Amino acid sequence: QVQLVESGGGLVQAGGSLRLSCAASGRTVSSQAMGWFRQAPGKEREFVGRIIRSGILTRYGESVKGRFTISRDIAKNTVYLQMSSLKPEDTGVYYCALDDNSDGTYEYWGQGTQVTVSS
Repeated sequence: QVQLVESGGGLVQAGGSLRLSCAASGRTVSSQAMGWFRQAPGKEREFVGRIIRSGILTRYGESVKGRFTISRDIAKNTVYLQMSSLKPEDTGVYYCALDDNSDGTYEYWGQGTQVTVSS
């Protein structure tokens, strides 16, 4: 059974930083492509970033490029989203997801963690 558990969300002032964690079980993060998404109230889910199996290549959504960084700790089987220079528009529920076949389709999702950026 695959389970993804996000943590690390909270309330932060604009310009601040947060690091989200996504602990995986049932799969090893080094063998899967993993993604981060977010959803603000009343808006569609938005792609934040992705790390592929090798861990060498990551890509990011335009709105977070240069401010957010995805990394992983294989020993902890955890993927991270380091968020810096946060803006109020970064507010939303952040989800991690697992792409089991590395084909761009995410089969498994976490429950989400709330990030609120105050101005």
